Amino acid sequence: MAMTAQQCFMKQSCTSFPQSSRFVVSARVPSIRPWLRSPSPVPRSRPALNAASPTKGKKGLNIDRDGAPVVANDDKASIDSFDFDSVLQRDLIANGPRSTRRTKIICTIGPKSCSSEMLEMLAEAGMNCARLNMTHETHEWHAAVIQRIRELNQKRGYSVAIMLDTEGSEVHLAQCEPLNAEEGLEVALTIRHMDSYPPNTFRVNYEGFVDDVKVGDMVVVDGGMLTMEVSSIEGPDVKCTVVDPGLLLSRANITLRDRQGRLIRGKNANLPVITAKDWLDIDFAISQGVDFLAISYVKSADVLANVKSYIDSRRSQDQSPIGVVAKIESSDALPNIESIARSADTVMIARGDLGAQIPLEQVPAVQQEITMVCQALGTPVIVASHLLQSMIQYPTPTRAEVADVAEVVRQKADALMLSGESAMGSYPEKAMDVLRAVAIRTEEWCRQESVQFDGSELPHISDNIEGRIQEEICQAAASMADKLKVKAICVFTRRGTTASMLSRCRPDCPIFAFTDANDVRRKANLRWGVMPFRFDFVSDVEVNVQLAFTFLKARGLAADGDHVVLVSDLKPTPDEAVRSIQVRQIK
Repeated sequence: MAMTAQQCFMKQSCTSFPQSSRFVVSARVPSIRPWLRSPSPVPRSRPALNAASPTKGKKGLNIDRDGAPVVANDDKASIDSFDFDSVLQRDLIANGPRSTRRTKIICTIGPKSCSSEMLEMLAEAGMNCARLNMTHETHEWHAAVIQRIRELNQKRGYSVAIMLDTEGSEVHLAQCEPLNAEEGLEVALTIRHMDSYPPNTFRVNYEGFVDDVKVGDMVVVDGGMLTMEVSSIEGPDVKCTVVDPGLLLSRANITLRDRQGRLIRGKNANLPVITAKDWLDIDFAISQGVDFLAISYVKSADVLANVKSYIDSRRSQDQSPIGVVAKIESSDALPNIESIARSADTVMIARGDLGAQIPLEQVPAVQQEITMVCQALGTPVIVASHLLQSMIQYPTPTRAEVADVAEVVRQKADALMLSGESAMGSYPEKAMDVLRAVAIRTEEWCRQESVQFDGSELPHISDNIEGRIQEEICQAAASMADKLKVKAICVFTRRGTTASMLSRCRPDCPIFAFTDANDVRRKANLRWGVMPFRFDFVSDVEVNVQLAFTFLKARGLAADGDHVVLVSDLKPTPDEAVRSIQVRQIK
């Protein structure tokens, strides 16, 4: 049997990897052909509605100056109990459900974006999740930011999720002032602890640093943003000369390579994945009740099982589960990627650190293969690092960066993540605008070229009959929705599992996920194509359906005559699950 183009790519790319990092996915994934023509311009997601009186939107709906439909009194009581993201509603009204962005956006919060005003600006621009990096700042600082995000969610109707990212056992610089390092500059890296350091001297957090390096080795800083050559070793100090100039930033990670460019695996290779500081940060994450916890430098699935067990033992009975994110930033993780993806709630491809440990030319292939593995297994996948790196300093990205972002969207990753661009960059809102615009445009190209993800090709991932039933229902629902060109798939779910299964199938229409839990709503907001809403379910499933239809019509998201596919996993009793799939016409 002839292999698909994607399978050929997997075979070719896998054979180019060194034996220690070779991995394959045990699933058939359909080919994705490139687009050939440019689409028409995509409308801005923020409509310019300045008039005080209502105006006409799509389908002749009355909408106010904020982009919200004017709701009739008869419907108002029915929809008052619904919680929905005001930004999502605005985008749906402006662009229509099929043209609203499916790829989600994560923003790293730092000194430039931690104020209530900046957080609101990012949320208005389309931020779906806020990431807090525990490598920087104190618990008090992070707690204050978390409180601001929750206040904005409450007051402004956002559903921004919160992710805490542990520091991990990476080798990095200590806190320092940024330095624009020119070629030939002499720099000293030391393991000494001092109240103040001489000019161009920076402390390294790893005590064995001087034992791992030799004269002539290359010190790669922040994934290649700066490269130095070791010129001498003097006790606790390593003297270096800048050979590739760049910006040396506070707490930047360090990778060592020999003169032939091979990764140096010294004592640091045996450092624990989770440090003593990380366990304190995990305790902090549990106490704050965050939505996601990212574990750095994951090498195997065992550490994820350990973290999940620890979280379950520490969180209270009424506290919502915390999703565990596995960060793939070590070459040691590549042979275990499938088991990691099965164990993790989400996978993050941290290309900066990972790209410093594997040859640069392998990064695109590794990124695509990890994305395909995660999609096949139904695990959300985030692509991070250096998406718009130039926008830390400049108001516009390079064309290569735009092409990179478009490729990630074309691969149908669940989310894009901004790091320094939003944490410390000068133009966080413009960076958000670029990600949003490129995502919308690329998704439209894929639709015009009929580039669809065939859910029927997905492998079975459940090991019991209940899970298999759910998989088959979701694949059938997505296939039916694509063939019938329905308005949307409406799913009613308490835990978000069915919505996630539908997202795995990457249907062409949006997934309107209705749940009765706010934490499920926030977590679902990170899944590709899922647009979550919350309201209090009743025992009668048909009443829930009619309430949802009333809400969609009142908010201008659907109209009489539209067809939708309905999927439900609600349980009338704890021991009975009613799983159903229907095609309904909204009336």
